[in-house]
Amino acid sequence: MKRIYLDHAAATPVDPAVFKAMKPFFSEQFANPSSFHTDGLEVQRAVAAARKSIASIISAHDEEIIFCSGGTESDNLAIQGIVRAHKAHGNHVITSAIEHHAVLELLKRMEKKGEIELTVIGVDAEGIISPQEVISAIRPETVLISIMSANNEIGTIQPIAEIGRELLRYRKAHDGICPYFHTDACQYAGVASIDPEKSHADLITFNASKIYGPKGAGALYVRRGIKLEPMIIGGGHERGIRSGTENVPAIIGLAKAMELAHAGMEKENARLTKLRDRLIEGLLKIPKSRLNGHAEKRLPNNANITFLDIEGEAALLYLDAQGVRCSTGSACASSSLDPSHVILALGVSYEAAHGSLRFSLGHSTTKEEIETVIKIMPDIVKKLRHMSPVNLDMKYFEKMVSGKR
Repeated sequence: MKRIYLDHAAATPVDPAVFKAMKPFFSEQFANPSSFHTDGLEVQRAVAAARKSIASIISAHDEEIIFCSGGTESDNLAIQGIVRAHKAHGNHVITSAIEHHAVLELLKRMEKKGEIELTVIGVDAEGIISPQEVISAIRPETVLISIMSANNEIGTIQPIAEIGRELLRYRKAHDGICPYFHTDACQYAGVASIDPEKSHADLITFNASKIYGPKGAGALYVRRGIKLEPMIIGGGHERGIRSGTENVPAIIGLAKAMELAHAGMEKENARLTKLRDRLIEGLLKIPKSRLNGHAEKRLPNNANITFLDIEGEAALLYLDAQGVRCSTGSACASSSLDPSHVILALGVSYEAAHGSLRFSLGHSTTKEEIETVIKIMPDIVKKLRHMSPVNLDMKYFEKMVSGKR
């Protein structure tokens, strides 16, 4: 049975060119980059070159790139680092209802412990955050705003640059440097250029495993002059912000993956968009189905569909049995049987949200594979609906249609 892998938002295969770039740093150039001998300095130069490459891609300075173990650590460092380093300013944080668990769960835990006061901004029926609502939520004690660039589940691309511009106006009007602005760009970095000057973001999270790089590799962009409280204390690596011997192969892999993604972005985006739109068109022909997220302002590889009267997990198993790999939402929350917090935030009812599936395309996805999914999905839905005790009316989508939260 041919495997059809449509779960690239969860993990991508390591690109052969990335693996080739990483390989020497496992057993040949293995020295500690902090060692002051020839071998150590050689590896140190490789790490410096990787940092320079990433900085160049996003039009940043070398010292603004902090290497981490992935997107989750990067998000945690940005949030906890800012909140704890700037307690004198205040403890209020603003985020959105559809953030990744690495942001939302951390902030909820910090709120529960009394470390912060938290405002969670809702989204419209298509998953778009209003810049005006974000700015209106700012208080004198607001220290941080964290809004993702593109959602990992529904693919909606957020107006980050607009939020950033409004925030700059707010700072200027109030003659201050807070609140700082963080964006999680783990899903977005592979499909668009992330320029801190254009987005006006002060901190940006990156993750290698979403862009055909190795797992366990990520980075945090931190604008010059911004103070962060470190989470990991030790030998003072990464300018004292993130101690610990560098994972050199992963760092090299991250840099190469970002380089390749940036070079082939335009052509691949066009190819994936065409395949994505064909998949959405085909799946929406199934009765009682609806696209989650904005039809156009979405990642080129993301199709998230809700099918009424079925369980997403059951559909997942039927698809898997036919070689199709997809997901019901974020892989980070796959152990939970509750419907996605992202789908619920769109205004979809609890019952309807259970029937959501995410198909995320990638380099290996072909037209033939898309047609195969379109062909087999109606029978799976029909079979599951026949077994289902639920028979919901399309009114369960009315909140989405009306745009209510």
